[in-house]
Amino acid sequence: MSYRYIVMCLALASVATVCAAPPTTIALWPGRAPGGQALQPQEADVSRPGDKGVAGKSVQIRGNVSDPTITIYRPDPAKDTGAAVLVCPGGGYYILALDLEGTEACEWLNSIGVTAVLLKYRVPRREGIAPYAAPLQDAQRALGIVRSRAKEFGIDPTRIGVLGFSAGGDLAAILCNNHRARTYPAVDAADAISCRPDFCILIYPAYLTVKEKDNALAPELVVSREGTPPTFLTMTEDDPERVENALVYYLALKNASVPAEMHLYPRGGHGYGLRRTELNVTTWPDRAADWMQAEGFLKTAK
Repeated sequence: MSYRYIVMCLALASVATVCAAPPTTIALWPGRAPGGQALQPQEADVSRPGDKGVAGKSVQIRGNVSDPTITIYRPDPAKDTGAAVLVCPGGGYYILALDLEGTEACEWLNSIGVTAVLLKYRVPRREGIAPYAAPLQDAQRALGIVRSRAKEFGIDPTRIGVLGFSAGGDLAAILCNNHRARTYPAVDAADAISCRPDFCILIYPAYLTVKEKDNALAPELVVSREGTPPTFLTMTEDDPERVENALVYYLALKNASVPAEMHLYPRGGHGYGLRRTELNVTTWPDRAADWMQAEGFLKTAK
């Protein structure tokens, strides 16, 4: 066996090891989260075995999250674009659809060369504060940590986006409009770094409007040309969470001259995630990838 052959085999094995590297999970807070006490019962998988919830497949549900984390999923080095996206699953701020709107989104992002950062934020809603308040603290902290460790994670700190589904879409939109100051006391140097996403993808977002006030934009969404990043939206007209969420937010973006692209579909309802069916709305990942490419977020990393 030649020396050159041995070296080649070792190199291939090394590449395979890099490609197969397991995800890395990082606690967001040293000790308890701000104002936090552990919930009872403790965090658990509250999925219903045998439930064929979406596209004939069950959904993994996580409940009672007191200790939020981020999990880093790296793409194949041969595809790596240097971009990263913070993924915010939905669940009404009560639970997290951890695979449908979490790990499956991370797999898709990896397939197009993007580092995925899965945010497991605190649920359910905390009594006495806005439903998004604790999750926003987690999202701000997560974005700051990712940007502060960009070199370590092999990403471009100017191409870090956020992707949110349903309540996670609300959280993503709130983060995009509430990043100038942290909503918690600073913990370390990561909290001194900008937590503004560089772009945003909202899939069937909820809670962006106030139905009782003629679908006015939610007051926590103060859209501005300087502060709000370019945004991609997808929704269906028959969504029970109301298509007005996307329409009103898109109009606010347009009026503020924030670059935005919206795709509306007649049918599909809510909560389809990335699971392909015969419905056209489930092709949204292709449209989102095209948008990211056209906007320059998927340029090849140097």
